[in-house]
Amino acid sequence: MIPRTYAQWRHCITVECGIPLSADFIAQRLAVWRNPGLEETQRFRRLYGDAHWQAVQRWFVQAAQEQKQEGAAAVPPLAAPAQQTG
Repeated sequence: MIPRTYAQWRHCITVECGIPLSADFIAQRLAVWRNPGLEETQRFRRLYGDAHWQAVQRWFVQAAQEQKQEGAAAVPPLAAPAQQTG
């Protein structure tokens, strides 16, 4: 099945293929998909069409944004500075 939504695509990558959407993986794939001169990108576009190629790029960007948000949420907030007593 070719994913038609972000949720389907994410499930396909992470569950069916067992590939974690790490920052490195996302960056590597975006570097390929954003380079229309690469044979891999050209082959993907021929097989799946430009609309799907563009959707996959958007989904990788969305995954990167979610990862950044999750990473920011995992970092505890800075503690308030201690008040000095006179």
